[in-house]
Amino acid sequence: MFSEGNLQRYLEAAVGAAREAGKLQKELLWSDFSISHKGEVDLVTEVDRRCEEMVVARLREATPDFGFLAEENQYQDGSTSHRWVIDPVDGTTNYAHGFPWFCVSIALEVEGSPVLGVIYHVMMDELFTAIRGKGAYLNGKKMQVSQHEPLKGCLLATGFPYDRTWDNENNFNHFCAFHMETRGVRRAGAAALDLAYVAAGRLDGFWECKLKPWDVAAGVLLVAEAGGVVTNYAGEAYSIYDHRVVASNGRIHKDMIGVLARSSGG
Repeated sequence: MFSEGNLQRYLEAAVGAAREAGKLQKELLWSDFSISHKGEVDLVTEVDRRCEEMVVARLREATPDFGFLAEENQYQDGSTSHRWVIDPVDGTTNYAHGFPWFCVSIALEVEGSPVLGVIYHVMMDELFTAIRGKGAYLNGKKMQVSQHEPLKGCLLATGFPYDRTWDNENNFNHFCAFHMETRGVRRAGAAALDLAYVAAGRLDGFWECKLKPWDVAAGVLLVAEAGGVVTNYAGEAYSIYDHRVVASNGRIHKDMIGVLARSSGG
């Protein structure tokens, strides 16, 4: 089932699904689409739902026995050990406000670990892809993480959880600490793109808490395949089901873990 040829075929199906969803997102970005709330500040749009339906339908046709783990709906059919992990619009808040920074993120998970990943940066028409053990690519050109060090000269990215106003684990302490220890920290609002940019060497590191598997599954594979390092906040092996993620070019990883340790507790 998972020969090199099959993985390439699955990757092509995911690329086709991502591009199809991205086309719809671009067409509807500044139109009058419906927006609703999943929580006090957590949004979902008509476009999220339509794109997820498109992606799931296309991948189900290509891999009828595989399961699905997606942001907007629960899917009970298909395998639980071989499944697609999908965020149809990563950066929904950006999208809902007409801020053109969002992507489609698709990964194939086998026994809890991603084996291929696709992130499509819609407005830039940039396609990030990876197959485990085969490297990571941007529009067909092989990517490599940056060589920057020390931490003081590096550019990082992060984000904040939706419950930041009432839960103490809100990332504010870490954000302030990293601002003092780095060249700068960006907060653009799409974790999958942050990870893709670490893989491409445009960012040197990324950390965030309370992310979901669909936020990170494709991106962490891209970083690893581009030569980077991905762990939890303690510097231990990372799972897409972990609560906290740190990704870097490897050269600054130990220092990032140190900053997180020193600034924890609030």
